[in-house]
Amino acid sequence: MLRLHGVAMTYPNGVAAVLPTSISVPKGQFLVLLGPSGAGKSTLLRCMNGLVKPTQGDVTVEGRGSIFRSGHALRQHRRRTGMIFQQHHLIGRLSALQNVLIGRVAAHGALRSMLPLPRADRLIALQSLERVGLLDRALDRADELSGGQQQRIGIARAMAQRPQIVLADEPVASLDPASGEKVLADLHRICREDGITAIVSLHQVELARRFADRVIGLVGGRIVFEGTASQLGQTILEQIYTAAPSRMEAA
Repeated sequence: MLRLHGVAMTYPNGVAAVLPTSISVPKGQFLVLLGPSGAGKSTLLRCMNGLVKPTQGDVTVEGRGSIFRSGHALRQHRRRTGMIFQQHHLIGRLSALQNVLIGRVAAHGALRSMLPLPRADRLIALQSLERVGLLDRALDRADELSGGQQQRIGIARAMAQRPQIVLADEPVASLDPASGEKVLADLHRICREDGITAIVSLHQVELARRFADRVIGLVGGRIVFEGTASQLGQTILEQIYTAAPSRMEAA
């Protein structure tokens, strides 16, 4: 279980991106963070992976304690946590397979990762491509693929890590509706099959209704709704998508 204990984040410029927030995410849950731009979704995800350290509170994983307790603990947490980004972050001149193999680098020490990866890692990468329906494009350059295909490569790369947790930051925001639904369906299916905990930030309400086990609505860095996708009625949506309040200035 991943837990946020009173996590808050104020940036050096005084902007309070996240107000004190506590969340528990059980193993295997598909949690959607829903809210307008600037609601704090991306900052929460970065705190969950330790990309930023909250100015208040802590992030813990059941059985391992705080992810910030040491540099070693943070590195181990990141190895177990796959990241999927809005803009793919693929290397265009490399093949789909080579991009997915990047997900295996953290499984090896710094010196070993400078050498060609073992055959076992190539098999894991190929299996990951097969799971997103792109095994036949393994040797194609990433920049020759469509946006939806590139995002599915991003999913395969994250799954090649063999993660316990996957964090996805607006993974379908730049895609057309059909491609976005395909990408999220692949992610949801693989997480279900492997028992992976997923925390996904979205703008698209219909996708949240279709795939989420649980939804957290954020406005202005605070939780305004927490419940099931079936509870996302008009009143709740109006509460989430009202104009976000001005960010609090640090004293």
